[in-house]
Amino acid sequence: MAVTGRAGAAGEAGALTGYAMAPGAQVIEGALARDGGPLLRPGPHTYKDSVRPGERKHYTVELDGTSNAYVSAVAAPKPGSAMGPRDGIDVTLETPDGTPCGAGRHRTFLSAGGAYPVADYAERVPRAGSACAAAGTYRFVLERGDAAGGDGAAVPVELQYVTAPPGEEDPGGQGGPSSQGGTWASQAPRMPDGPGKAVTGGSGFNDAAEVGAGSWKDELRPGETRFYRVAVTAGRQLFARARFGAAPSGGASPYVSGGVRLGLNNTARGYVMNRTTGYQGKAAVVSLATPPAAYGGGVAVGDAVRGMRFAGWYYLQASLSPRAGSGTGASAAAAVPVTLDVDVAAARPAALAPKPVSGGVPAGEKGRDVRLRVIGYTGVGTGSALLAGLAGWTLVARRRSRRQGE
Repeated sequence: MAVTGRAGAAGEAGALTGYAMAPGAQVIEGALARDGGPLLRPGPHTYKDSVRPGERKHYTVELDGTSNAYVSAVAAPKPGSAMGPRDGIDVTLETPDGTPCGAGRHRTFLSAGGAYPVADYAERVPRAGSACAAAGTYRFVLERGDAAGGDGAAVPVELQYVTAPPGEEDPGGQGGPSSQGGTWASQAPRMPDGPGKAVTGGSGFNDAAEVGAGSWKDELRPGETRFYRVAVTAGRQLFARARFGAAPSGGASPYVSGGVRLGLNNTARGYVMNRTTGYQGKAAVVSLATPPAAYGGGVAVGDAVRGMRFAGWYYLQASLSPRAGSGTGASAAAAVPVTLDVDVAAARPAALAPKPVSGGVPAGEKGRDVRLRVIGYTGVGTGSALLAGLAGWTLVARRRSRRQGE
């Protein structure tokens, strides 16, 4: 398993490393007018642009009449920058006449302690009679918020367009974990708590360091965000905990509300959840627990449930506020140790699992083809393997069983 991410030693002197765009990403410029805009193609294509405060940029996508479509944007402020309280990005996919294909998504730059990269997608799931069911030319809209009170510089953005065949999963809300009757475990059965194996997190989705169950030891400088990817198969929950150590001695440290963060995005770069807690130069812990991945049945409600609709890579992000380094002393901006504890476990309680699990294979499905089916997602990155034995970047989804009566 690879345990290295971005190049360079953690905590090295000099400028903080910013978000790493995909190698070979095509430079484009979104149109400010509604008509026109560069074409985004699905497949192994990644694009980069930038957006200024208040700008509304338009891009063109061609959709067929059957595939689910996800168009994502990653907006990455300069590490350590301070953003306005109303600053962030909105993403929407719409018809030529402006009818939205589902709800738009809004993500703010502002963690109470400072800015970090944010990402989400707009989606289209074709349904009979819906305004966005037909094949044709659609518009992806990226809008940035008001920078008043913060950094007004243009923010780099990375764009991707991903498609999936129908029937494998239903990200529009008709599939996914049920919101009716029950909750999922909020703690792992046995959370690891060891000293950790050394790892250097990546600076973005494209160079995220691969981690699995266990403890992983890294360092963050104030203003940094590190990325890690975890494989989550269908019916399993991801549990993660970031243990931030004490800041190096050298002076008083201010209390920073939301000073440390643990975030999560899915394999299509959709938002799942974000957890923060305060930091004052002393040890702090932030953790998260997800619903089961790619779980069928019921109505998907909430960001976390919708975000866990896939099986495949999930991207953890650990952030340390730039204000965490605003104390006095020579080591005020030095690296802070962080240990990332990860576990991926079968969903609990058992009543919520698709089938009782025996030896990793759902009971009643032995002898059947229960392998994860690689569905037709393309363009989720280049140059990396998704899961062992699978070449290239793909998304993974669980084949639904219509014969089990789930």
